[in-house]
Amino acid sequence: MVSCSKKQEASKVLGKSGDEGVDGVIKEDVLGLDNIYLQAKRYNPGQSIGRKEIQSFVGALHGKGARKGIFITTASFTKEALQYAENIKDIKIVLIDGDKLFEYMIKYNLGVRVDSVIEIKKIDSDYFEEE
Repeated sequence: MVSCSKKQEASKVLGKSGDEGVDGVIKEDVLGLDNIYLQAKRYNPGQSIGRKEIQSFVGALHGKGARKGIFITTASFTKEALQYAENIKDIKIVLIDGDKLFEYMIKYNLGVRVDSVIEIKKIDSDYFEEE
């Protein structure tokens, strides 16, 4: 039986000089049997990520022996980038554009807070019915 006293991290930020095209890694399970690698690009909404950037990310994933990757951007992806990611056979790539990122932020309350709540009320007609 192998004993492990070192605390296992669920994720790690790598996005520095020499990160080999990967900004972060998430351990998919507690044993670390599979990892999901992340690449994040903060661009202006009018810009887009092309096939070349996705190919570079896939190359980085191959270099790490990875099978799963997520590419997140505040911008959008070109049609060619989307098609390329969809047609890759040996690596699963998920592309998250600015719109999808915003949707996830709202849905899962990440990086947002409730500013105000509006209640809309209507008459409960059952309350006023006579028996």
